[in-house]
Amino acid sequence: MKVSLNIASYYNSIHNSGKNLYEYGVDEIVRRIGSQLGAVEDVIDTRQKYENVIVVKVVECDKHPDADKLSLCLIDDSGVVSDVHRNEQGLVQVVCGAPNVRAGMFALWLPPGSTVPSTFASDPFVLEARELRGKVSNGMLASPKELDISEEHEGILEVNPSEFDHEIKPGEDGGALYNLGDVIIDCENKMFTHRPDCFGVIGVAREIAGIFGDAYTSPDWYVSALNHAVDASLPFTTKNDVQEKVPRFMVQSLSDVTVKSSPVWLQAYLKRIDSNSINNIVDYTNYFMQLTGQPIHAYDYDKVQQLSSDGAQIYPRMAEEGETIELLNGKTVTLTTDDIVIATDKKAIGLAGVMGGSETEVDDSTKNVIIECANFDMYTIRRTSMRHGLFTDAVTRFNKGQSPLQNDRVLAKIVQEIVLYADGKVASKVHDVHGFDLNKDNLNHVSVAVNFINERLGTALTASEIKRYLENVEFTVDITDNELHITAPFWRMDIAIAEDIVEEVGRMHGYQNVPVALPPRSSKAAPLNQVRAFRKTIRDALVKNGANEVLTYSFVHSDLLQKSYIDPEKWAIHIRNALSPDLQYYRPSLLPSLLAKLSANLKADAGKDNNEFALFEFGKAHVKDHMEAAPEDNIPKQMRRISFVFTADAKSAKRRGGSAYYVAKKYLDLITNGQAVYKPLETNEYPLTAPYQKERSAVVMLNDTAVGVVGEFRSKTKRGFKLPDYCAGFEVDTDLLSAEITPYTYEPLSEFPSSSQDITYEVKDETTWGQLYDLLHAELAVAKAESGYEYTVTPREIFKQDESDKKRITFHIELRHHQKTLKTDEINTLLAQISDAIGSKLHAARI
Repeated sequence: MKVSLNIASYYNSIHNSGKNLYEYGVDEIVRRIGSQLGAVEDVIDTRQKYENVIVVKVVECDKHPDADKLSLCLIDDSGVVSDVHRNEQGLVQVVCGAPNVRAGMFALWLPPGSTVPSTFASDPFVLEARELRGKVSNGMLASPKELDISEEHEGILEVNPSEFDHEIKPGEDGGALYNLGDVIIDCENKMFTHRPDCFGVIGVAREIAGIFGDAYTSPDWYVSALNHAVDASLPFTTKNDVQEKVPRFMVQSLSDVTVKSSPVWLQAYLKRIDSNSINNIVDYTNYFMQLTGQPIHAYDYDKVQQLSSDGAQIYPRMAEEGETIELLNGKTVTLTTDDIVIATDKKAIGLAGVMGGSETEVDDSTKNVIIECANFDMYTIRRTSMRHGLFTDAVTRFNKGQSPLQNDRVLAKIVQEIVLYADGKVASKVHDVHGFDLNKDNLNHVSVAVNFINERLGTALTASEIKRYLENVEFTVDITDNELHITAPFWRMDIAIAEDIVEEVGRMHGYQNVPVALPPRSSKAAPLNQVRAFRKTIRDALVKNGANEVLTYSFVHSDLLQKSYIDPEKWAIHIRNALSPDLQYYRPSLLPSLLAKLSANLKADAGKDNNEFALFEFGKAHVKDHMEAAPEDNIPKQMRRISFVFTADAKSAKRRGGSAYYVAKKYLDLITNGQAVYKPLETNEYPLTAPYQKERSAVVMLNDTAVGVVGEFRSKTKRGFKLPDYCAGFEVDTDLLSAEITPYTYEPLSEFPSSSQDITYEVKDETTWGQLYDLLHAELAVAKAESGYEYTVTPREIFKQDESDKKRITFHIELRHHQKTLKTDEINTLLAQISDAIGSKLHAARI
């Protein structure tokens, strides 16, 4: 946002006791804006480059004797410039090549020793008295381009005395005459994201006055709308069927306008803020947008009428899919149903909130205009801008959420300007189509206690001091029993809660005046975050055993999910406004991201002697249609998980032997304290289990609760990620894991020796060792509870002969007691009892 101190000072001095903002000091203004309003990116001071521009009168103008296209001029500057050669009448000779120079006109003179303004910032060109075809020229009479006012250079700038409310005299300061010397403060746009009013110069001028402790009063025309006499010479029809996207749509027509160049001061102002001057009508719309923050657009009435089927029609609607429009910048865009357009009944004539169409452009042939002043949904405008790559001043303002309550005031003011300075006549009533009740109080009201403000700022402000701060920027404040009842002005859309008032008072009071003190805090240690503590325990266990932690995006590409056999349309939440094309979906599982990193690391480690490694990641998964407890909030459930993968090349796998499944299971046992029970994986259709090969994977159980899955991956998944055959992993829910896992308990070692035996059972082939292991554990647990036996059970061996329907499973059992030495007979009796129980339940015979 580029803020002209000249324009801001004008609206401050006219309405606020005649105080010019420059009285505060430019450096102090910049400092306070930076500390109390928004970051300042740049400060451009143009005052110096116009300090030598002088108003002169051309007294004589004759043809140059030796050049057909040059004129020999004698100018009167009232003698204000010293050290320049003059004739007996005190006139100065200047050679001029402009076709419009003539005797009797007023012009702007750049005397010798001055720098041509248009060259000031790049390669300064300093004028001097020099001969042109044998005649000395003392400086030059300047064109608008040389004055850096516009691109016009066909003739010199003619000063028209009728444009001013005082008598123009030779020797006046030309820069002051047109307000050319200015200070432009370029504020960082993102600082004003929540302040749409600060995208207008009036809004910033109000804030500057407020932070300096002065009261500001907005112009009368901005506080309440003007009224105009109306005829009906240019009727048209309008409507608004998309009020949820267009909260307010206001249009009015004017007839008999004179389209011409804008006044010099307006051209110069627009040039200073890097906006091109087009013509007076278009320039007025740009000027009032810069002034108020409200974008405005002008249409050629007759062109609109030609593009309508029955009288002029203009209204907002949603675009049709594939519809095209040629814009003012010459670009033709293809629209979608998510774009808002301004249209006739035949076709779109403008991309709403972004840019007008070329077919209804106001140009030199325009006689009648329609002025539009509307509001559009800021999210829709932003998406349209991004979709079509169109970034305009209007977009900058509309996507901040302008107040619809200012439209009538701004429309009335620009209509008044066109009537006064472009000879226009009001030719229709104001068409105001909106989606809210204009008779209802639409202002924001907040009540807040004085103590509430002081406690948060650390201040001791009184109610009257707070009232003054707020009223300085045009809030309405009533005080009742040390409580403030505040009504925000219509342009402050950001005021909603008491904390907004705290922020406002703190800013006006000055952050430098807020006491610098640390808030009191207890010396008591903060409570341990159980989630983080549990994660650290898992992390330490995995890292100490050679695994490496990675961190990847929570968003993934659909190809990554499909390689993992996860259907993105069925299981993944699609992100409409993705950070990049590669990050389209919330991941329903951490494993695809981990497999992608595994593939990259394998490629980097190719050729190394010991090419095996393990990766793990903590993260959150979001599964489509799995929502939080309050489904009306439409918030996807966040599932905290840990995912792990292990891989080894053929050489390392041969050295390890066995299956990769058992390596992954070994790591999983580390973090479950060996308490997990593994059951066959019956389906791999769910996103958590989809990447795994069903026959070589298992469901991880803790206390009859399924907490995750462990196993080897599908063959096609391994080929898709270019993984070796020796590869396995797991993914478990850390919240379920922490809830179901039993913490380690510590007991003193027994002072008595332990005894151990191997025990073998012959069982049916369909009986799993897990079933036998669980039952053996259960029986020994009973013995521990009844007689105090401590035990350890370790699987030893599984043996099966070919074509036999039975197999033998051997366990190593170690028994101990804290109060006595166990005797062989006692151990044999205990194991016999356990074997009888197992035999009756699983038809297992002890061998």
